[in-house]
Amino acid sequence: MFPRRQNGHAWINFVALLCLCGRSASQLSYTISEELNKGTVVGNIAKDLNLNIQELETRDIRLVSSYSKTYFDVNLRTGNLFVNERIDREELCSYLTKCLLRLQVLLSNPMNAHRIELNIMDINDNSPAFIENTYSLNIFESSLTGERYILPVAVDADVGSNSVKTYKLSPNDHFSLDIQSSGEHGVSAELVLQKALDREKQSEITLVLTAVDGGKPPRSGSLQIRINVLDVNDNKPTFSKSLFKVSVTENTAPGSLIIKLNATDLDEGINSKIVYSLIKQGNIDPSTKFSLNQETGEIKVKDKLDYEDIPAYEVRVQAQDQGPFPRSAYAKLLIEIIDVNDNAPEISVSSLMTPVKEDAEMGTIVAFVTVSDKDGGNNGGTSCNVVGSVPFKLKSNYKNDYSLVVDGPLDRENISFYNVTIQATDEGSPPLSNIKIITVEVSDVNDNAPQFIETVINVFVKENSPTGSVICKISALDPDLHHNAKLTYSLLDSVPKYIPVSSVLNINSETGEMISLQSFNFEEMKTFQFKVQATDSGVPPLSSNITVNVLVLDENDNSPSILAPYSEHGSVNSENIPYSAEAGYFVAKIRAVDADSGYNALLSYHLSEPKGNNLFRIGTSTGEIRTKRRMSDNDLKTHPLVVLVSDNGEPSLTATVSIDVVVVENTADIQTQFRHVPMKEDNFSDLNLYLLVAIVSVSVIFLLSLISLIAFRCHRTDGSFSRYSAPMITTHPDGSWSYSKSTQQYDVCFSSDTLKSDMVVFPAPFPPVDGELISINGTDTFTRTQTLPNKEKVGYWLGYFNYVLIEEIVSSGGQD
Repeated sequence: MFPRRQNGHAWINFVALLCLCGRSASQLSYTISEELNKGTVVGNIAKDLNLNIQELETRDIRLVSSYSKTYFDVNLRTGNLFVNERIDREELCSYLTKCLLRLQVLLSNPMNAHRIELNIMDINDNSPAFIENTYSLNIFESSLTGERYILPVAVDADVGSNSVKTYKLSPNDHFSLDIQSSGEHGVSAELVLQKALDREKQSEITLVLTAVDGGKPPRSGSLQIRINVLDVNDNKPTFSKSLFKVSVTENTAPGSLIIKLNATDLDEGINSKIVYSLIKQGNIDPSTKFSLNQETGEIKVKDKLDYEDIPAYEVRVQAQDQGPFPRSAYAKLLIEIIDVNDNAPEISVSSLMTPVKEDAEMGTIVAFVTVSDKDGGNNGGTSCNVVGSVPFKLKSNYKNDYSLVVDGPLDRENISFYNVTIQATDEGSPPLSNIKIITVEVSDVNDNAPQFIETVINVFVKENSPTGSVICKISALDPDLHHNAKLTYSLLDSVPKYIPVSSVLNINSETGEMISLQSFNFEEMKTFQFKVQATDSGVPPLSSNITVNVLVLDENDNSPSILAPYSEHGSVNSENIPYSAEAGYFVAKIRAVDADSGYNALLSYHLSEPKGNNLFRIGTSTGEIRTKRRMSDNDLKTHPLVVLVSDNGEPSLTATVSIDVVVVENTADIQTQFRHVPMKEDNFSDLNLYLLVAIVSVSVIFLLSLISLIAFRCHRTDGSFSRYSAPMITTHPDGSWSYSKSTQQYDVCFSSDTLKSDMVVFPAPFPPVDGELISINGTDTFTRTQTLPNKEKVGYWLGYFNYVLIEEIVSSGGQD
């Protein structure tokens, strides 16, 4: 027995049991009384769990329960477990002998779970009470002494020693009280006639029945008994026995017969005709579950029985005769309900700690799971497990308490959430099961580096482009989320090393746009390489690189330059030729170069003569000035010539040189820089033979490649040649020839002069198709792998093509 209050504090009986379940679960048990004052200390959790006081706050101690009220809390400074709300045992555990209140103590860093079981002891805070205030009893005056009469039972919400323990009867001359104890079913009282009644003297007797509980101090409740003294029937019915016991399963169908009662009466006639009835006792009305045939005494199931609600019924049965003054007999019927497995286990989830980080370690607690079954015995035993292949499992904490923990690697990029199915199965026959689905979200961590679609990209930039232009935009992807996927871009080392990329370009760290810091000059820098790094904002940050090749495209910003000996600006040069010179006589050769590349560096030579003078011609591609015919007496002795050199850019840039050609009579007077070179055109050397073979070979390979290309393109367009015009071969006056189509043109230029043999092969200003192979003298092969969008980009590769071919031929010619 526990006093309700003592010196402002409740008396607490502490029993602590520490049961380790693995490394993360234990149990503490406390026994306290109900109705304790708010703030009453139950025990010290820190001491009982062997924890330092400082650990309570750092480990974020929490109390978790499934109750609607927060009955207890923890003082983080002292570790004391104290009462937080009023505890009413009758509200929590009505009519149960043992009242247990269960809590979970959750500690973080590392995650531990402890179970607290609090046994709530009853105090005597409820008085016994009768259902009715007045009870009437009819007793015949012929009743013999010693006859017994059942009295109503008092109800006390308290249990154990605080429940009803005895009854008292007010003093009188005729009746005494016989108290009967039914063990766990409580006590009952019967009224015993001690002295014969005399209706003529006293027709009504009023008594007071008092129910007293076992509390200290005891509490009581009263019932007024009115006894009506009747006359005559002197024999009462008699049951075969005073106590009947019967068992019935809870799934027995309504209408099934349970038992047939039998009572006899020694009287005859109407005084021996017996009528049976059920007597309501306390707050349980047996007539709601059972039906009684008044004439036959058959008791049948009336409504569905439920072992989980009431495991047993104690029924009082009355047998009453039909005499003018009916007499009654009473018997007790104990109906035990046999449990069947009709309740599936129930699964409840508390403290669902979601989302879970994708790098969570094995054993990380996700949720607490409790399984319960209303059935009894083996039917109430349960087992619980996770269904399916998921990286989670159940870990048993204590009896039917489990922890859902991580049991495998998590990857948010593959699966962002899991529907974890938990199945609980009881031990009944057949077993029943239940499932519950818990949605566990997986949160992102920075475990993925940014990714570029390509490892190397080529960027084409026009020279002389304005400063501040956006030359390209770099973009990377990161499969992570939110802050872990926010990328910043930065520039890294460059090639060549002497050109710091930070002085040439700048990059927008957020958008990846690369902005030029200067105007590019193709003649100074044709290409350079650098790396861009994409870094995410995770902790720690992850990064990846991409290589960027910047190719500067040439523009026609350089005029042709005349080479020596005709390079002096504004000077007039002179050349002498004999009067006897034949047609095709070599006069001079103009050489010019262009700092540009490709088409912008492709030069052509044109001759500007006085009107009507058609004595000289110049090779448009070679720059060689030759006579068209023999001299005549009508021709002038001095011929001023102006040579115009123009490139193939848009717009074209030009340069001019002036030459005076003087006709002399004596060949000995001719002073040229080429006198040491033989001038005979019919002298065919071995070098010219090799050159001719090379030219023919290149021409054949070119024609075969061109025919194959045309066939391929026609085949790709379903055999239609409508897109192409007929090919045309053109012979120029200077001895060169060209092959041209509507989409491309190739010129091969060579000289018949024995002084040198120059050859230039160049395509028309259209980009070659992807993968086209161009062969130079069978030695150098250039493969184009990227389609250039315009003529300027073709020029980049054409410059290299012309340079290699001219160098190859010039090197084989010797002097030039």
